[in-house]
Amino acid sequence: MDAGPQNAPLMTDRELKQFGEFIYTELGIKITPAKKTMLQARLQRRLRMLNLRSYGEYLDYLQTLKGLEVELPQMVDAVTTNTTSFFREPRHFEFLTRNILPNWQKKHPRSTFTVWNAGCSSGEEPYTTAMVLMDYHERISPLKFSIVATDISTDILQKAARAVYEEEKIATIPPDFRRKFLLRSKNKHKRLVRIVPELRTLVSFRRLNFMDDFQFREKMDLIFCRNVMIYFDRKTQAELVEKFCNHLVPGGYFFCGHSESLAGINLPLKQLAPATYQRI
Repeated sequence: MDAGPQNAPLMTDRELKQFGEFIYTELGIKITPAKKTMLQARLQRRLRMLNLRSYGEYLDYLQTLKGLEVELPQMVDAVTTNTTSFFREPRHFEFLTRNILPNWQKKHPRSTFTVWNAGCSSGEEPYTTAMVLMDYHERISPLKFSIVATDISTDILQKAARAVYEEEKIATIPPDFRRKFLLRSKNKHKRLVRIVPELRTLVSFRRLNFMDDFQFREKMDLIFCRNVMIYFDRKTQAELVEKFCNHLVPGGYFFCGHSESLAGINLPLKQLAPATYQRI
């Protein structure tokens, strides 16, 4: 009996090897044989959606122009985990307000502080950044700033731009920030909140694949790339952080995740605090 999509086809070792090579080339993500069951389970839904009978057919489709444009972001969502939260790893934001901004303003009193949230997922990190910078502007010292947030997934970027979140997601936001920066749904049964429009307009979202050659109009004063590099092997991590360094102004700052280490990688960065670096 032929195994149609509804019969959950099995991924062969050959298909796993081919997928691993494709994903590494396109996304920089290393797929080991130990991840075969996970990959197979997560891609089954895509096969059903596209009415394909095998992972080989799916891979052939991914390598077409339409597949690369339309389906690749869907595959990214399937093989990665968009785990994020507001005010995740809060010491970075404390370091930003206590150390980075006061020193930066002394040197650049009339400039715009530029931030890039790389691998922004559903928007919690860039909106946290915007809250912190806006609060600093209002309470401590006038500050002009701009924030660009990027991710490879078009679906997750659309969710980020909508800026609508379930109430459970906002528990980590300080109460005074909730009052200032969140709107509650008029429908009390929905238990949803939305970022206020004046904050939403401060974040610009765009799609970006770290494996591509990319450029910004200006260099950044601060780059966040937290809990993204865990998907990459050491070689790809080093190449990516080198790209980040090329997009930082001299003296600019780089935040990675606390579970990520740059030890042993030769980069023009000096460490200031855990997961906190400055461009030399």
